[in-house]
Amino acid sequence: MTSSLASWKPVPAPTRAILHGRTVTLEPLDASRHAESIWQAVQHHDDVWRYLFDGPYATLPDLTRDLAAKQASADRVFLAIVPMATGAAQGYASFMRMDCAHGVVEVGNILLTPGLQRTTAATEAMYLMARHVFDLGYRRYEWKCNAENLPSRRAAERLGFTFEGIFRQHMVVKGGNRDTAWFSMLDHEWPARKTAFEAWLDAANFTAEGVQLRPLRSFGM
Repeated sequence: MTSSLASWKPVPAPTRAILHGRTVTLEPLDASRHAESIWQAVQHHDDVWRYLFDGPYATLPDLTRDLAAKQASADRVFLAIVPMATGAAQGYASFMRMDCAHGVVEVGNILLTPGLQRTTAATEAMYLMARHVFDLGYRRYEWKCNAENLPSRRAAERLGFTFEGIFRQHMVVKGGNRDTAWFSMLDHEWPARKTAFEAWLDAANFTAEGVQLRPLRSFGM
């Protein structure tokens, strides 16, 4: 797509803001407040760390130290994912590889604990993060994952990202090779994605028990 960018100006970095949704709140990661609930949520579920750069952790203090380092990061913005149903952090995600000059940012370091996976709150969390960056004026929103991580690849496509290809032998992670699958969402695509997200997230699309009536893809995603 060719377009004039004669008036383009760098955009601000994503902020450590509180993002409010109907079923979830995203808030700046705070090790002193969020470590305990995340620790409880990952117990006996070491598999959640399989494709992440860190973890699993042997003790709560180990996890707390890592969350404190994430909290203090200068080049990433970590947000805790707090479902309304529990009021406690059940995961986190970050804005990373922030290129304000070119309007590009990635969502990554996504930890969804078992109780958060495949929930409305998890989907709404990703919607809130996408809305935040496009509201700031970003042109390109990226999702990258280990090419072997099929659930993450399916999630990216379900959430409206477009598959762009695989970078072979892209990284060495935890002593193994990582081929990286790249996905993106662009600013001109966001209005339609936003409309689909909001239609799906509307309370009218769910039963009293919280079961969806129509899947996200049926709204044109």
